[in-house]
Amino acid sequence: MAGKDRILVLGPTGAIGRHIVWASLKAGNPTYVLVRDTPPTVNKPRLVTAANPETREELLQNYKNSGAFLIQGDMNDHQSLVNAMKQVDVVICSFGRLLIEDQVKIIAAIKEAGNIKRFFPSEFGLDVDRHDSVEPVREVFEEKAKIRRIIEAEGVPYTYLCCHAFTGYFLRNLAQIDITVPPRDKIFIQGDGNVKGAYITEADVGSFTIEAANDPNALNKTVHLRLPANYLTLNEIVSLWEKKIGKTLEKIYVPEEKVLKDIQESSFPNNYLLALYHSQQIRGDAVYEIDPAKDIEASEAYPYVKYSTVDEYLNQFV
Repeated sequence: MAGKDRILVLGPTGAIGRHIVWASLKAGNPTYVLVRDTPPTVNKPRLVTAANPETREELLQNYKNSGAFLIQGDMNDHQSLVNAMKQVDVVICSFGRLLIEDQVKIIAAIKEAGNIKRFFPSEFGLDVDRHDSVEPVREVFEEKAKIRRIIEAEGVPYTYLCCHAFTGYFLRNLAQIDITVPPRDKIFIQGDGNVKGAYITEADVGSFTIEAANDPNALNKTVHLRLPANYLTLNEIVSLWEKKIGKTLEKIYVPEEKVLKDIQESSFPNNYLLALYHSQQIRGDAVYEIDPAKDIEASEAYPYVKYSTVDEYLNQFV
């Protein structure tokens, strides 16, 4: 029996990348992480701070202690990227929104190395070929779609992973702005609250990503994470929360016209978060039919993977 593919994770210390690394190690894949000699010196604005206590240095040391291989490299050093690619079989990128376009450098290195079986570009959101979002998120989604087209034009083998709404963005506060826990008195709901959304913990994103990486059927396909217990409307989620706290919340339904006005008048990160909520809760960008010829529904392909449900996730806030 052949050994498992060697997996390289780019962006291994981020909010999603760290979970992909741990999932890869847990699955028994030889796991490599690309690290720079020195950490970035510029503090970039974040939407949600990673819910992990480790510093970058502690996390990298924990990876090494757990059997991961640390490879020195830099996005602006083409040869170091090529050298990294030659040591692995699968490349998974988990860059943040500000580095999406830099993936052209990864594609160039993959092409030169010539041995990569699969590339997972930094997606980890909704399907960027199926959305009706507004700015400021539309620009990011269009950048991701552009990377898809470059991958396809260059003939790079790929898997796109669409996981929709991270619990850290959407459920920790039930999609409310400027609070960090679910509300207990009143809640603002975009639209009528009856549009289905897809939710998933960041740790489960890591698990399903590695499952897809080890699945030959996911080659040149898009994997969709719309898990049955987590494919819910916001009204359904609020009802779950109300049962847990034994209290009915005051619900304020916000019409789309007001939501769009709030997005335009808000600054980052609130405008970005509001636009993400609008994409799912009003435009219904998690509601679509898949094409079996090019899509995989993860819950059907990997029914044995255990995941945290919305109901379970909310227990920590009771």
